Amino acid sequence: MSVKVSELRKGQVIMYEGIMYTIKDMQHVAKGNWRSYYQVKLKDFKTGRIIDQRMAVDDRIETVFVQTKPYEYLYRDGTDYVLADVDTYDQIPVPADTFGDAIRFLKENTRVTCEVIDGVIVNAELPNTVELLVTDTPPGIKGATATNQNKEAILETGAKVKVPPFVEIGELIRVDTRTGEYLERAK
Repeated sequence: MSVKVSELRKGQVIMYEGIMYTIKDMQHVAKGNWRSYYQVKLKDFKTGRIIDQRMAVDDRIETVFVQTKPYEYLYRDGTDYVLADVDTYDQIPVPADTFGDAIRFLKENTRVTCEVIDGVIVNAELPNTVELLVTDTPPGIKGATATNQNKEAILETGAKVKVPPFVEIGELIRVDTRTGEYLERAK
């Protein structure tokens, strides 16, 4: 299906000059009297190469049909992460860059939503919030009542997150995987 460049969004898959790309970043640029355009950062599926492309607002681009399917993360195998299809239990190795920055919050048995094109997983998203165990953090300072005095905590996945002073080792906390911020104690 052909759409205008102005209708494209980050993360969408397109066919550009005969090559399949995913949109990594998009910025609308308008300079005074000049015609506005989009500066688009595209990632090639096969090579992983990233290119910057300038596209006019009214250019038409071919989009690719992407199937969304749930998978479960099982374990890490070298540089790959092994996912299981929740329907067929087929195990599929996926490279780490498929997850993006949120990979630091990925733990075993987490359900992820994957985008599949022609049987190949091209993108994987974690849930918006995950519950993780605090494995290391300095002790809270008695009498520290300031609300903005956060401390660093290391989670069970190895990720580092700023937490309030009352969070202790062994507590389960909720973390936003999109921003990497502490949300609350898990109940």
